[in-house]
Amino acid sequence: MAASPTHQEAEAAKSSCKYATAGISYLDENGSESQSKKRKGTTGLDAGSIAEPSVDIEGSCAEEKVLEKKPQLGWLLSLSYENHTVVIEFVLLGFGSLYGLQIPLFSLCLLAYVLCLLGNLMIIVLVSSSHLLDSPMYFFLCHLSLCDMLLTTDIVPSLLHIILKNGRTMSFPDCITQFQLFGASTGTECLLLTVMSYDRYLAICQPLSYVTIMGKRLRHHLVIGSWGLSFTITSIIAVMISRLNFCSENIIDHFFCDFVPILQLSCSDTRLLQTIDLILTAPVTLLPFMAIFISYVFILAVIIRIPTVTGRKKAFSTCSSHLIVVSIFYVSLIAIYLVPASGHSVIALKILSLMYTVITPFLNPLIYSLPNQEIKSTFSKIVLLKCKKAEKLGL
Repeated sequence: MAASPTHQEAEAAKSSCKYATAGISYLDENGSESQSKKRKGTTGLDAGSIAEPSVDIEGSCAEEKVLEKKPQLGWLLSLSYENHTVVIEFVLLGFGSLYGLQIPLFSLCLLAYVLCLLGNLMIIVLVSSSHLLDSPMYFFLCHLSLCDMLLTTDIVPSLLHIILKNGRTMSFPDCITQFQLFGASTGTECLLLTVMSYDRYLAICQPLSYVTIMGKRLRHHLVIGSWGLSFTITSIIAVMISRLNFCSENIIDHFFCDFVPILQLSCSDTRLLQTIDLILTAPVTLLPFMAIFISYVFILAVIIRIPTVTGRKKAFSTCSSHLIVVSIFYVSLIAIYLVPASGHSVIALKILSLMYTVITPFLNPLIYSLPNQEIKSTFSKIVLLKCKKAEKLGL
């Protein structure tokens, strides 16, 4: 049996290797987190927590050389101790090196974010303040705008930081929180689009009973159910993700914390979680898509039977905006989550994700407001009223 290295050999090994342990968290015997400490022949654990170990000089040097190669971006943020790994931060790579496109992409995303907030906020203010827009469709549209604002606010500020800095670090709790808000807002949008398609079905296919069925009580129940179901399901999945074990790899090649990239870093067996995720998310993704498809089959069947061209155009105009929004939103989701991973590149995945997290929320207010005469007339009346009040005050 080979003899253990002497104290002098250990000191020599230590002096020849630089310990880059700043910012790493460890677990002591009690499971509490303690700052790294330098100690002969150890890697930062308390002297009382373990016995004096033998030092593998070659192994120590090899390990330290690996550590020195890691960039100082918080990449070295985990350590295996007693077969457990603690990850305290993730690294989001974003779009990588943009080669001169950094400022244009940042400006485009910032402009889309600002216009998204202004457009959706305008719809919320108009619907809340005008009696002309006191109908179920505009009530649902108001909540859809609120959902879009939540989605973009959860993703875009972090995205802007990633674009400027070519990546960023995000703590484990912040990553889980971002995933939860993203999942909840996306699920809520799926359910709200389904509710809006049901509203259009009643308005076109059952116009005589529309007012009776789609009363205020049903509206509020549908909206509360959409928000509540999405947040409940996403919270369950987020809690299950937070209980997974994560290995030393903490690099996410994406611009936000999504379900699949997080699971790819886990050392745990995630098959059960993926099965539960499929079962829980079906009511807020697949079933709504099927309901929307069936609703529009009946709607188109009724529109085709309208005898006059003017009548068909008028009926179709009431649901055309919603149909465009549904198409853009679900095409992106299907391309990302249903097409196999080998079917698209990483950059294509990021562009598609950018579509439904930034572009779609930006386009929604334009699609719903520009062709809509009621929204435009209400906006004009409010602007004229404000101008008259300003003139009376002498401003």
